[in-house]
Amino acid sequence: MSTLHRPLDARAMAIMSLLCLIWGFQQIALKATAADMAPTLQIGLRSGLAALLVLGWMRWRGERLHWREGQWRAGALVGGLFGLEFMLVGEGLRHTSAAHMAVFLYTAPVFAALGLAWVQRSERLHPVQWAGIGLAFAGMALAFLGRGEAVNAQVLWGDLLGLLGGAAWGATTVAVRASRLATAAPAETLFYQLSGGCLLLLVTALLLGQTDVQPSARLAASLAFQTVIVSFISYGVWFWLLRQYLASRLGVFSFLTPLFGVGFGVWLLGEALEPAFLGGAALVLLGITVVSAQPLLMRRVQVS
Repeated sequence: MSTLHRPLDARAMAIMSLLCLIWGFQQIALKATAADMAPTLQIGLRSGLAALLVLGWMRWRGERLHWREGQWRAGALVGGLFGLEFMLVGEGLRHTSAAHMAVFLYTAPVFAALGLAWVQRSERLHPVQWAGIGLAFAGMALAFLGRGEAVNAQVLWGDLLGLLGGAAWGATTVAVRASRLATAAPAETLFYQLSGGCLLLLVTALLLGQTDVQPSARLAASLAFQTVIVSFISYGVWFWLLRQYLASRLGVFSFLTPLFGVGFGVWLLGEALEPAFLGGAALVLLGITVVSAQPLLMRRVQVS
C-alpha cells in the first residue's frame, strides 16, 4: 500500500467539516444532559461502550492487541492521560459553558507542539511557531484576566479545568508519538485510550458521588450519539483520513471545531459570551492555526 499522502480534495474537506461539526456538538450534548447524568459518568460510559465497539471492529478485521509484547505500558499511559483529559472536561462543564470549554480544550495543539519539541529533536519549533504560541498564551491571558470582577469564580474554575484538559490532550499526543504506539494500528491506540478513560472516569464518578441518573429520552439520545457517532465512527474516520491525506492540512482544518462549539453553545443553550472572552478566543485560535499551519506555509514558500 502506498505511503504517499494527498492534499485535501473536495471529499476530504466535506468529511472534515462534518467531523468538526460533530466534535463541536459533543460538548453541547454533555452540557444539555448534565442534570440527567453527570458529564464525568456520561463520558466514562460512552468510552467503555465505544471501546467494545472498537474491539469488535478489530476482531472483524483480524487485528489484535499487542499488549503482551510490552505495548500495554504505553497503552496504560495514553489511557490514563485520555481519562484525565475527559475527567477535567466533565468536571469543567459543571462550572463553565460549553462554548468556553470548546475553545479552551482545543488549545491542545499548542501543548502538544511544546511537548514534542522537548522530547524529539525533529520536532523543534520554528520561530513562526513560537510566535503562534505567544499569541495563543496572550489570548488565554485575555480570556481569563480581561473579564473583570463580575465574572463568577466558578466559571473561571471551569475554564481553567478546560485549559488543563487541553494540556492533558496535548500530553496524550506526545505520549503516542514518543512511544511504541507511534507504529501501532490506529484502532489499537484508540482502544487503549477509550478503555483506560472508561476505567478512570467511572472510578472518579463513583468517588465524587456523581452516580445519580435521571433516565430520559434526551439522555439516551445523548449517550447513543456520543458512543456511536463521536467515540466510534468519527474517531475511526479521522484515523482513516490521517492515512489518506496530509496530516498538517487536516490539523489546520480541524480548528473549525471550536467555532462550531461556540456557535452551538450560543444558539442551542443560549450561552452569553463576554467581549474579553471573544477577543481572547480569537487570539487563541489564531495562535493555534499559526503553530499548526507553519509546515504547510514553509513548503509553499519553498515551492514558490
